[in-house]
Amino acid sequence: MAPHRVAVLALPGLLPFELGIPHRIFGRARDASGEPLYEILTCALAAGPVRTDADFAVHVEHGPELLATADTVVVPASYELGPVHEEGRLTAPLAAALAHIRPGTRLVSICTGGYVLAAAGYLDGRPATTHWAHAEHFQRLFPAVRVDPDVLYTDDGDVLTSAGVASGIDLCLHIVRRDHGAAVANDVARRTVVPPHRDGGQAQFVDRPVPNPQAASTAAARAWVLDRLHEPVLLADLARKESMSVRTFTRRFREEAGVSPGEWITGQRVERARQLLERTDLPMERVAREAGFGTAQSLRKHVQAALGVSPTAYRRTFRAAGPGGTPPAARTAR
Repeated sequence: MAPHRVAVLALPGLLPFELGIPHRIFGRARDASGEPLYEILTCALAAGPVRTDADFAVHVEHGPELLATADTVVVPASYELGPVHEEGRLTAPLAAALAHIRPGTRLVSICTGGYVLAAAGYLDGRPATTHWAHAEHFQRLFPAVRVDPDVLYTDDGDVLTSAGVASGIDLCLHIVRRDHGAAVANDVARRTVVPPHRDGGQAQFVDRPVPNPQAASTAAARAWVLDRLHEPVLLADLARKESMSVRTFTRRFREEAGVSPGEWITGQRVERARQLLERTDLPMERVAREAGFGTAQSLRKHVQAALGVSPTAYRRTFRAAGPGGTPPAARTAR
């Protein structure tokens, strides 16, 4: 089977960092035999040099006709969107380029690349996000879009959007996880030296992303929990681990992680359950205990809420598709 083709649309004024994200993340995904799972190609409105926001241009070999062959199209950010950003209107060359996209093609935007999808009407009535600094303007320009300014990314099945800059890494890893499972995505994350999973619903803007070396942190408590997901965890125990009051610990945890301790622990337990469902034949009661949900009923409730499907359906989809199959999309933002 041919690898899934990803076409990245390079627009004038592009950010080189964001242009490279799909190539880095999708390009590292391999099946059990080491074969690439994705083919990543870049195209532009016309083949040739494309300006960036840096002091260099990039030479793109393919024109917009490449979009007609893509299974997934990724639109990274650009600082020269002109009428798209100012009026919510596609330019004629951009509209002609997007017309090559086949119905059913998966569409992905990184940061302000979402303006392109919105101007083309792809986001009407759908959840979407963009960089927090542009979210208010984005909503005013495209009132039909259900803009969530707080999340890292949104997944609405065949249309996915991410917030600014590095959240594009989170979204691409999410897509790999959705397409091929946690094991493949975690391997890509290890090779890329980034965290294996940040949930789409995590806040974009975290008050204290890097703790002051002189201040207390909650990192040790988080590491302690990861070794004990199968056990009951009390907030008081976590606070005691960091020699803080519960109130101080909760505030500091949210500042550093962007979510409450309870939300973070539940997310880690869902991720553990995903791994067990993908990799083992353990009965649901055992998966529930190993992941820290206690009962199959609790497991079903939390997996359904996070992934949009039951644990049984999630496992069945992976087993039916085999390596490289397409599991169900996670409902990462609502």
